[in-house]
Amino acid sequence: MKKYYQNLAHYNQWINNSIYSAAAKLNQEELSQHRGAHFGSIIGTLNHIFVGDIFWFKRFANHPAHFQSLEYFRLVKNPNSLDEILHDKLANLWQVRKRADNVILQFTLELADDALVSTLSYKNSKDQEYNKNMGDLLLHVFNHQTHHRGQVSALLYQAGIDVGVTDLLVGIRDE
Repeated sequence: MKKYYQNLAHYNQWINNSIYSAAAKLNQEELSQHRGAHFGSIIGTLNHIFVGDIFWFKRFANHPAHFQSLEYFRLVKNPNSLDEILHDKLANLWQVRKRADNVILQFTLELADDALVSTLSYKNSKDQEYNKNMGDLLLHVFNHQTHHRGQVSALLYQAGIDVGVTDLLVGIRDE
C-alpha cells in the first residue's frame, strides 16, 4: 500500500516545484492580487496549502508509531487559522515548501502498512475529536493539495502563466 503514497509524495514534490517555478515569473503585487479565489490570491492559496500540511502532518507526528521523519513538523509552530499568511514572499514560502516536501517523501518511505490501516485520533482546529483511518487521512491530505494547486494553476493561467502539464500520469513509469 505504501507504494501509492510514495507515488503521491513524488508527484507532490514535482508539481509543487512546477507551480512555484511558474509563480516565480510574477512579481509580488501580482502574486498578492486578490483574484476571486477562496483564499484570495496566488500567495494566499499557496500559504493555505502549506498551512493545511502543517496541521495534518503535526497530527500524523502524534501517531503512536512516532514517525522520526516528521520531526520537522513537530517543531513547526501551529498556524492560527487556515487562511494565515505564513510567508508573504514567494521565495520564503518556496524554501519551506521544499523542506516540507522532502519530509513528506521521507515520511512515505517510513510508513508501514500497519500504520496505514491504523486509526489516528486527533482534534481539529475547533477542538472536536475524531478517530479516522490513517491511510484515508493521508489520501485526503494529498487530495487537498491537488485541489488547491488546481486553483493556483487556474489563477496563474489567468495571470498569463502556463504551468504546463500537471497530470499525475506524467510520473507513472511505463511497465
